[in-house]
Amino acid sequence: MNATIKKFENSAQLNEQFVAEIIEKLASGIKNDGRASLLVSGGNTPKPLFTALTSTNIDWSKVDIALVDDRWVPLTDSASNETMVKEFLLKGNVANANFVGMKTTHSEAFDAVEEVTRNLANIKTPFDVVILGMGEDGHTASIFPCCEQLDDGLTTLKPILATQPTTAPHQRMTFSKSALLNSKQLYLHLVGGNKEQVLNAVAAEADVRKAPISAFLNQTDVPMTVMLASAK
Repeated sequence: MNATIKKFENSAQLNEQFVAEIIEKLASGIKNDGRASLLVSGGNTPKPLFTALTSTNIDWSKVDIALVDDRWVPLTDSASNETMVKEFLLKGNVANANFVGMKTTHSEAFDAVEEVTRNLANIKTPFDVVILGMGEDGHTASIFPCCEQLDDGLTTLKPILATQPTTAPHQRMTFSKSALLNSKQLYLHLVGGNKEQVLNAVAAEADVRKAPISAFLNQTDVPMTVMLASAK
């Protein structure tokens, strides 16, 4: 594994350090480039981190925020990553950021790829900070080992694609690997003792088709740090 691993006893300790690193990198982007960009993962793991970010004091009006992926569900659905981000992250000072969601009015994610690509085209690149999550099957973003679009997600030069996992509900919209690697810093955010076991297993998996996250952990183009908390 080419990633750096930082281990913490619990998520509170992790979040304190993680917030400091995120803010440092976003502030550097604003200073050097005039704007900064932050891509975040969904689910339950980042909620405490998002809450901790809401009271930080950088100029969030100069920060673009987007999701690395989202489930193709209505915004009223509790499975929507966009709705979660609006509830936990886009509050306090962070409410001033430029958030660009993935959801459109299309009923099928596969019909929305071109519109989503246009909507996300003006987010500042290279991304200053990209925060990924990881499933126990080794998926990251919505690039699943089980989905028909796996090879496309790992090899296409197009930034956005739709996927249909067979082991998880809902169509998905996701950034591709090539787009996510157009960044200055990658993070993998993991909480819970079993995640370390999964991490060790997927990092040793040579076949990225079996564990897509290994394609990120073992690449050498972009610095990657694993932020790992043993307990919540």
